[in-house]
Amino acid sequence: MLPVLLCLVACSTTRNLPEGAVLYTGMDRIIVTDSCDDPSAQAVLEEVEAALSYPPNNALMGSSSMRFPIPFGLWVYNAFVHKERGVGRWIFNTFAAKPVLLSTVNPEVRTKVAKNILNEHGYFSGNSSFELLPKVTEDVVRSAKVRYHISLGTPYLLDSIRYMPIRPRIDSLIQAASPLQLLHPGDAFHVVRMGEERERISTLLREHGYYYFRPDFLTYQADTTRHAGHVALRLYPKENLSPEAIRPWKIGKLSISLQDYSETDDREHPLVETDSLHYKELTIYYNKKLRVRPSVLYERIFLRPGAYYTQSSQERTQSALSRLGIFRLTELRFTPQDTLISKNSLDLHIQAVYDLPLDSELELNVTSKSNDQVGPGAIFSVTKRNLFGGGETFNVSMQGSYEWQTGNRLDKSGSTINSYELGVNATLSLPRILIPPALTPPDDYPASTSARLYAHQMNRARFFKLLAFGGEMAQEWQSSASSRHALTLFRLTYNLLQRTTLAFDSIAGNNRALMKSLQNQFIPSMDYTYTYDNRGVASSLQEDRIWWQISVKQAGLLLNSLYALTGKSFNQEGKQWLGNPYAQFIKLTTEGRYQRSLGGRQMLVGRIMAGVIHSYGNARTAPYNEQFYIGGANSLRAFTIRSIGPGNYYGQDADDRYAYMDRTGDLKLEANVEYRFPLVGDLHGALFLDAGNVWTLRSDAERPGGGIRFRRLWKDLALGTGAGLRYDLSFLVLRLDVGVGLHLPYDTGKSGYYNIPRFRDGLGYHLAIGYPF
Repeated sequence: MLPVLLCLVACSTTRNLPEGAVLYTGMDRIIVTDSCDDPSAQAVLEEVEAALSYPPNNALMGSSSMRFPIPFGLWVYNAFVHKERGVGRWIFNTFAAKPVLLSTVNPEVRTKVAKNILNEHGYFSGNSSFELLPKVTEDVVRSAKVRYHISLGTPYLLDSIRYMPIRPRIDSLIQAASPLQLLHPGDAFHVVRMGEERERISTLLREHGYYYFRPDFLTYQADTTRHAGHVALRLYPKENLSPEAIRPWKIGKLSISLQDYSETDDREHPLVETDSLHYKELTIYYNKKLRVRPSVLYERIFLRPGAYYTQSSQERTQSALSRLGIFRLTELRFTPQDTLISKNSLDLHIQAVYDLPLDSELELNVTSKSNDQVGPGAIFSVTKRNLFGGGETFNVSMQGSYEWQTGNRLDKSGSTINSYELGVNATLSLPRILIPPALTPPDDYPASTSARLYAHQMNRARFFKLLAFGGEMAQEWQSSASSRHALTLFRLTYNLLQRTTLAFDSIAGNNRALMKSLQNQFIPSMDYTYTYDNRGVASSLQEDRIWWQISVKQAGLLLNSLYALTGKSFNQEGKQWLGNPYAQFIKLTTEGRYQRSLGGRQMLVGRIMAGVIHSYGNARTAPYNEQFYIGGANSLRAFTIRSIGPGNYYGQDADDRYAYMDRTGDLKLEANVEYRFPLVGDLHGALFLDAGNVWTLRSDAERPGGGIRFRRLWKDLALGTGAGLRYDLSFLVLRLDVGVGLHLPYDTGKSGYYNIPRFRDGLGYHLAIGYPF
């Protein structure tokens, strides 16, 4: 193997290139003149750079300018390109990288594309050019870099915009909607925005019955001679528009074909319908058996005979039929009625192809945890679609996993399987909500009601065995493009602590709150969550994204009220239901995120989160899994999960490996800010600052200092900073963060705000998938 490697190192990367070919070795820094810090100019330069970029061989993280120093693929290519068979040909096919030639990059064409981009953004005086930075070998250019030159110049502005007449009714519609127009005098000339204005007018007309009108029926004339640096625009209809395009259309007949899908049939040719029936104004064609109720179809068609066609009604119909979840394909076809009387009517025929009624999925995974536990897991699920003929789905899923310990065992046991989890879920989902009609959300957006039963068995080796089972009924809906709601009408969970070990009892014995939170108990609860996200309504030039969520959850109020009616005190503790205590608490959480683009693919992201849980009435301690904790890859990245809090509590046994069980609280505050920026190609960097902690609302003698005291709030906030790398693969983001602790809320023996005993003690390493927020 060593001789092969020596041979490769001795090889040239250009020795066996085709005659006259030049190896492309990357792009040099782009030279920009007449540039400015205006965000719009920076956006243009980003678009130009994207058009000019082309990664060379052995590019570093997809970069066009930086290369990995060892061109292994090129060495293999030049060493084995002439091998026709044998081991040499296998090495070539397996490891060789085809050289990226200058002729493939074609910088001449790329500079023309860059010039067009400048023109599209109004930089008519801008220009683009390139020069080669060759590497000469034996008086022959065998490889070269490309250096591009971009001159922006001054962007042209819009001087005036005139909409030329089409037809009186159309002109009136355009005039009435003029406050919504996207082009205004003084705006920068922008081809994309001009295209959006044509789209707006076309949508406006189609919303008023002009089904056949299209954006390309409008064209611009631009005059740059009237005023220097300004453009006078006129928007004209194209010549010889067909009468159909400038005529409003009404809906004629309604029909739908429901076609079966057969695995034995051609996938492109579903089985054809053979029977029909009439429901109100709708004719339904189907094959042998009608598998969906006629009313369900009729209610999801928002175009009615005699009414004018509207584009929004077509989109709502398409979306509503797709959201049923029972069709593989839905297609709306409009056909003019071929009669002299109905020259302005369109017959609507919908072709819908059923999806397969049953679907199954198997998911396998392997986990490795920081507590030396590793093991495989599996999830198997089966889904039945359209259970009752109204788009309902019924899903049953089973999951299981087991883990064994790879490090030192907790005792001298020879047990191989240490921990396992088993679970089963059964969920029935309806594509509608059951709340009062006055609160029914718009038909434009999805809505669903689900009922679920579940059981979950958890065995933690040499600690405890816990069984949790219960059920819930929940509803989700959207009230607008940016607002989502989730309401759990009722949820009942029963936690049964089946078995504990002496090791667990010794830990819980020193923490009565922990033991209380894990006791056998019912948890009857309701919750509501509101989410605002402006991503779906943000304009093309909007730089800010706002995401905000607030959630409120209560448990035990209904049961406690019933007991109060029987004469028992509302605040009396120890009340039971079916022989077991039940939890009673109210929990409020809120989280906000703000994201702002700084240009140049730079981003500033902020996050703030707060939560509080208060147990009252029948219980003074909230269930363990409802309490708050902090730390980890998506929280305070300088500290491991459950390693901080509550308050400035530390404890004598804080170095014990099970101390994390005490690190929970009733109140949580957390804030994060992160600056994201590009590095090389698809590799991005980040600098971040995290702060937060959890506290108890009631005094806890076993965790002194855990309560919140506003006078020392700033001292109780753990603070960390750090840096990270993000590799964006478009379909997922790989993330590595290194956190650096700056302040711990408890006494570390070191004075001052920076109280980390040793620098290495304040380092936290996190490898994760996706952004932290």
